[in-house]
Amino acid sequence: MVKTASVIVLMILLIDLARAHAQEPPRADAPLGEAGPTSVRPVPIQTSPDFVPIPDRWRLGFPDWNRYERPIKDAPFERGRWWDPYHQNVLKGDYPIFGQKYFLAVSGISDTLFELRRIPLPSNVSAAQAGRDEFFGPGDQIFVNQNFIISVEFFKGDTAFRPRDWELRVTPVFNLNYLEARNTGVVDIDVRQGTTRLDDQISFQELFVEYHLGDLSPNYDFVSSRLGIQGFTSDFRGFIFSDNNLGGRIFGNLGSNRNQFNVVYFNPLEKDTNSGLNKIFDLRGQQIGIVNFFRQDFIWPGYTLMFNVHYLHDAGDKHFDENGFLVRPAAVGTLSRKEVDAFWLGWNGDGHIGPVNLTHSYYHVSGHERRNPINGLTQDIQADMAALELSVDLDWLRPRASFFWASGDRKPGDKIARGFDMILDNPNFAGGGFSYWVRQGLPLTNTGLELKGRNSLVPSLRASKIEGQANFVNPGLFLFNVGTDIDVTPKLKMFLNANFLRFHHTEVLERLLFQPNIRENIGIDWSIGARWRPFLIENVVVTAGAAALQAGGGLRDVYTEQTFRFGANGLEKTKNSFPYDTLYSAFLSLTLTY
Repeated sequence: MVKTASVIVLMILLIDLARAHAQEPPRADAPLGEAGPTSVRPVPIQTSPDFVPIPDRWRLGFPDWNRYERPIKDAPFERGRWWDPYHQNVLKGDYPIFGQKYFLAVSGISDTLFELRRIPLPSNVSAAQAGRDEFFGPGDQIFVNQNFIISVEFFKGDTAFRPRDWELRVTPVFNLNYLEARNTGVVDIDVRQGTTRLDDQISFQELFVEYHLGDLSPNYDFVSSRLGIQGFTSDFRGFIFSDNNLGGRIFGNLGSNRNQFNVVYFNPLEKDTNSGLNKIFDLRGQQIGIVNFFRQDFIWPGYTLMFNVHYLHDAGDKHFDENGFLVRPAAVGTLSRKEVDAFWLGWNGDGHIGPVNLTHSYYHVSGHERRNPINGLTQDIQADMAALELSVDLDWLRPRASFFWASGDRKPGDKIARGFDMILDNPNFAGGGFSYWVRQGLPLTNTGLELKGRNSLVPSLRASKIEGQANFVNPGLFLFNVGTDIDVTPKLKMFLNANFLRFHHTEVLERLLFQPNIRENIGIDWSIGARWRPFLIENVVVTAGAAALQAGGGLRDVYTEQTFRFGANGLEKTKNSFPYDTLYSAFLSLTLTY
């Protein structure tokens, strides 16, 4: 009897619970991704069957749905989390943070670099190891660089169908770098600082306001402006100027986006020596102006034509770098202040003509260089540069061939500077950062100059690429490249390159080093690189590369020095030959992106 009563009571409770659940209003479906809380004020309840009030048109609910009712979930309508950038996310600009048109996009990057390299360096006045009296010291180095980057974009606009009305972007960078050398006088001009250096820097690589000035056609051709610290690359491969710095920019498009244009002015900040980042509130004393114009599908579909003009005025204010070395004026020759006024006129193209991929570039630079340190004269600049890359796509292979020429100065003692130089280049050409020649900076012994700067193509003989001044009395360069890009798997891509390098003219090196008959052959640069995305996404990228520069006769001549010492027979002359058959570079980097 008791059991029967218990069963009846349990059944009544279950029926009552089911009835109550059936009478509950249906729960509102949640929006997709991570929508965040709505900031739209509530509206009055619906009073007409003809209109349904939707207070927040962005955060519409979607039901849970397993498309094929399989045990393995196949759900198009996914919910997200704040740390998930691959579904809709209020932190990635997919939902407004307030109102209907105000959005926030946050990105975070950790970029870690570990690099081994060998660079020819002379022994200093005080060697790191007692008893060493060789002219060339150990050139092996270890370099570690860590950047933590946060980028915050706050903007108004519809995000997809028209340009943003305005945008505020802030990108601080926190840098930590470490250098370990095997000789003194490398990490600092003061040999007492030893052979290691640990440095840090905080900077802004982006800090600008963008404003939409207006639309130029019903197809949303537009013109906008930016003011502040911003990034800009002036051509397809970064031959002349590629940097993040302080300036203003007006840009836009015409003809349903077939034509694009940029008008740019930079008043650059000084660079930190060891990190390469901007030094806030420290102006450089340069004035840079750039205008470029693009035309898409010019003659051939898929081919883009570009013309550009660059202007540089460099006042040449006196400057020592962070490690105590004089970089302006260059510590050679007259040691007097140098001013540069130069114009670059450029013709560039990029794209494909039928099955052939094509990139080409030609520049002519003219102007004046007052009191060049190598010859002490005012120079009339007349120099040229040309580059060409051809490639074809064969399934998973892209074989290519490249050529680069920068004119050199054959008569360094006259008043015409024929050596080509850039403003601040970062070339993606002939192997780019995988190549030893492009990646590494090579000092010129006993001159206070660099034969070439880091991440540069041209042997410009500056005191520093990022802090020194352009120099148009230089040997110039011929580069011949063959290589291939290999899509090994969807996750792994490899890059193989071989570069044959030679100086255009070596007379300026002979004058500078007091050494006759310097040959033109620099050597052969072999490199291999790999880019691996282990999860098939851009959030985790591992990049590795190795390169070797087999020294040719010209490079050996440049690094052959004569020294004098007192011996048993009085003053004796010693010829110090280049000690390395091969210069090497190897690196591994890990980039994590949110």
